Amino acid sequence: MIDVQNQYDDRNMPINKVGIKNLRYPITVLDKEKRFQPTVATINMYVDLPHEYKGTHMSRFVEMLHETKPQVSLKTFSVLLDQMKKLLNAASAHIEMTFPYFIEKKAPMSGSLGLMDYTCCLKGSSDAQDQVDLILEISVPITSVCPCSKEISDEGAHNQRGEVKLATRFEKFRWIEDMIELVEKAASCDVYSVLKRVDEKYVTERAFRRPRFVEDVVRDIACVLSQDKNIKWFSVSAENFESIHNHSAYASITSDQ
Repeated sequence: MIDVQNQYDDRNMPINKVGIKNLRYPITVLDKEKRFQPTVATINMYVDLPHEYKGTHMSRFVEMLHETKPQVSLKTFSVLLDQMKKLLNAASAHIEMTFPYFIEKKAPMSGSLGLMDYTCCLKGSSDAQDQVDLILEISVPITSVCPCSKEISDEGAHNQRGEVKLATRFEKFRWIEDMIELVEKAASCDVYSVLKRVDEKYVTERAFRRPRFVEDVVRDIACVLSQDKNIKWFSVSAENFESIHNHSAYASITSDQ
């Protein structure tokens, strides 16, 4: 049969990225406590396309996933990127896997168990010189109490849920759990899936004792990461979904490396 994708294209226009988006596929992620955690990822896969080719073979992306049944790790990601370039005759390759990661979390006073889910994304690319770049990004819900509101109010202070997004490049493997813990320590308080009344009292009072602006959150996280020799680059942002304003509060820091 005629291979249309391999036919010559005379427009002399190379394409930076061509491939598939939004493919849902089961993967296995390394788990700090249980070794492995099965989850379902939304996957984007791309390669570059030289100007002389009409198209790439889209089905081969899915075939590679089916053959490898991917386990998300630094090593397997590098191998998959290399396979993409070889199979599709490409100079560069890119993968993005976004998936929910679940951690069993105890309520602070009652010890009641509940599952917290965190959105994670592992992005990888390999260039024409076979240099591999990997970025791990997590999104963590937090609770914050406004320091200004606490200072000026005779009673109470406004509080809200927020979201911190942390992305890092690293030398050695870094546990997702450790990144989540770093973020939650910078917040006024954690977010939990199960809380009894004694837990609600604890969470409310703890948050009130630890007021945080979004500026405080990103600075606390950035201070820790800047001292970590394993971290080559980081980007951290915090957004508070304000409870008394019709806008969000936002701050971000990106390292200069």
